[in-house]
Amino acid sequence: MKAMILAAGRGERMRPLTDRTPKSLLRIGGQPLIERHIHALAQAGIRELVINHAHLGEQLVKALGDGRAYGVSITYSAEPGGALETGGGIYKALPLLGEEPFLVVNADIWTDFPFGNLPDSPAGLAHLVLVENPEHHAGGDFALSNGQVARQGPWMLTYSGIGVYRKQLFEGCAPGAFPLGPLLRKAMDAGQVSGEHYTGAWFDIGTPQRLEAVNRVVINQQ
Repeated sequence: MKAMILAAGRGERMRPLTDRTPKSLLRIGGQPLIERHIHALAQAGIRELVINHAHLGEQLVKALGDGRAYGVSITYSAEPGGALETGGGIYKALPLLGEEPFLVVNADIWTDFPFGNLPDSPAGLAHLVLVENPEHHAGGDFALSNGQVARQGPWMLTYSGIGVYRKQLFEGCAPGAFPLGPLLRKAMDAGQVSGEHYTGAWFDIGTPQRLEAVNRVVINQQ
């Protein structure tokens, strides 16, 4: 299985930290966010990675290189002129991801999720990892029942930014910027999205305050 790390976001809410540094290179416990994902993916046996980039992307390429230092192979999907949102970014990278299902992870999360536990071949078009709703997103994103993900339900959870997708999810899409959410909701309505509830460590690094808070947690655990 190949994996894509989404690292093209501008990180507006992280300013001024992201004025000079890509959000994915911000550090937790002294380690860049994206490095943690690379190490975790390699540990899970996933060694062919695609990373998209836009804002200050040259810094990302310089820092990570071709991936040999991490025991992986990295290919870059540049998004010049601004990021393409999640859906558009993945769609642009499809030729690099191949025909088989692929893993996608947001660069701006910190987690101990074991990537090796994900299904290599989901039954439907996508398999999502959901987590408990954080304080800043109390309403959640999707419902989970008997391993199936739906738009709404009695048990709402938050999408973790980790999932496995089939390229067929993007059939009919056109190049350009577009979100992933509408594609997932359409697939959910067709019963084509499975999911799981992860209860381990997971943090959304969306603001400088959250970055500082997670740093305190991680440093205290070291």
